Amino acid sequence: MALAEDLGRAGDLTNQACVPEDARLSVAWTARRPGVLSGLSCARLALHALAPEARFDVLVPDGDPIAPGQVLARAEAPARAVLSAERTGLNLASRLSGIATLTRVYVDAVAGTRARITDTRKTTPGLRILEKYAVRCGGGVNHRFGLDDAILIKDNHVAACGGVRPALERARAAAGHLVKVELEVDSLAQLAEALPLAPDVIMLDNFSLADLREAVAMAAGRVTLEASGGVDLTTVRAIAETGVQVISVGALTHSAPSLDIGLDAV
Repeated sequence: MALAEDLGRAGDLTNQACVPEDARLSVAWTARRPGVLSGLSCARLALHALAPEARFDVLVPDGDPIAPGQVLARAEAPARAVLSAERTGLNLASRLSGIATLTRVYVDAVAGTRARITDTRKTTPGLRILEKYAVRCGGGVNHRFGLDDAILIKDNHVAACGGVRPALERARAAAGHLVKVELEVDSLAQLAEALPLAPDVIMLDNFSLADLREAVAMAAGRVTLEASGGVDLTTVRAIAETGVQVISVGALTHSAPSLDIGLDAV
């Protein structure tokens, strides 16, 4: 889809006008900024979609730290294929490496605590599977992939059901034995109501640090607690130190800057 978007109806006009049909090109993908690599396979797939016979050698695996000037991969292929696939491959690899890089910063920020950094569904439509893969490359873990792989009862569900208890009771009655049930609460009073009903996970939405600590004490290890809302690099360490097991961070996928990766003829 990405290649079709770029090539449009008539194909690469610059290639057709300037590049001999039989020309070949050797290129290297190179890091221009430090970070964590993810998604170089997108560049490989983009090139192979246009030139299945292309040689593509990955030199650095996904999840590895990279430094400016480091060569990440090399390829040799028909020049037209390389040039037409260039931007699609770079866009995806740069985007995913940016997510992996930001995720690693968050993971490092909570090192030594028991908290794990997880993503959310705040992803680019159509790219969720890739963006969540990039989170794993950065050392994070994935929340649910979509609406169909877990039950997550949020505040609007509670309102529609008439309260925490009826929402959880309905969820438990409907859930298969392998389906997890998570409940979002926005107060210690809701948490106290939810704990005897034994959801698998309770999401503490926009709790203060004091309330997070109180929630951990109230749960006493009986349920997994997830902190969400108000999480950034200035707050994540303090949130982790309250004792919650999971911290979900929408910024991993909705606010990560792309990592600068270049492609040059060699």
